[in-house]
Amino acid sequence: MPKTKRPWQPKKVKRVRKHGFKNRSSSKSGINVLKRRRLKGRKRLAVSYKGK
Repeated sequence: MPKTKRPWQPKKVKRVRKHGFKNRSSSKSGINVLKRRRLKGRKRLAVSYKGK
């Protein structure tokens, strides 16, 4: 029997496009997320990817 793939198949670019800083900044609710994370003192406000 062939094994089925597990649900999480990580893709760095897809992750950044969905949860990255620019995407967060582009909507009112995303700006609120960044604001809350700043207030909480998070080291990383959003997902980032620096290339290979």
